Amino acid sequence: MTNGIYSMEGIRTRELNIRLGSDFFSRDVLDVAPDMIGKILSVRQPDGRILSFAITETEAYRGVTDKACHASKGHTERNSVMFRRGGHVYMYLIYGMYWMLNFVTSVEDDPQAVLIRGISGTYGPGRLTGKLGLDRSFYGEDASVSERIWVGESLQKVKVQTGPRIGVGYAGKEWAGKPWRFYTVDL
Repeated sequence: MTNGIYSMEGIRTRELNIRLGSDFFSRDVLDVAPDMIGKILSVRQPDGRILSFAITETEAYRGVTDKACHASKGHTERNSVMFRRGGHVYMYLIYGMYWMLNFVTSVEDDPQAVLIRGISGTYGPGRLTGKLGLDRSFYGEDASVSERIWVGESLQKVKVQTGPRIGVGYAGKEWAGKPWRFYTVDL
C-alpha cells in the first residue's frame, strides 16, 4: 500500500479475483454496510488502469420507512435503481457538483442502499467519486459483473465502529440519530 492507494502489486491476487456477487448485496443493508468496511473497491479507468482502495466508511439507508432514504418519497426516476436486487450502483448528484456512490442492497422492490463515504486515504463521498472518476454513467451498473466497477474481498481484518449518519438532519431527530454509519480507523 502506498499513500492509501492499493497498487496492483499491493493487493494479493486472491483479493483482486474474489469479487463480491449479488448474494453479498442481496441482504439487509444493516448487514451489508458494516460488512463492506475493509472490502476493496475497484474502478477501471478509461486508460485501462484499475484503481483499488479499501472501503473505510459507509452509511446505511433502509427503505421506504427511513426518512433519510431517497426511497421514502416513493419510486422515482432518480431512485429507480434502488428498487432492483442488490449489487447495482446508485449514483446521484448533490449540490449540483458531487456524485455520491451507493450500492443497492436487499431484494427487488425493497429499496435499500449503502453510501460509500470513505476509502483509504480519502474521506468524504464527493472527494472519493472525484478521485475515482465516478459519475452518472455508472448509474445502474451491476457490480457483480461490471468490468468498470466492483467490490472484492480483503484478507485484512478491521474493527468496525458505528456512529450517527452525517448530513441527514432534514429527516428528523430519530432518523438522523440512527447509528447507521460504519467506519474503521484501522486503514
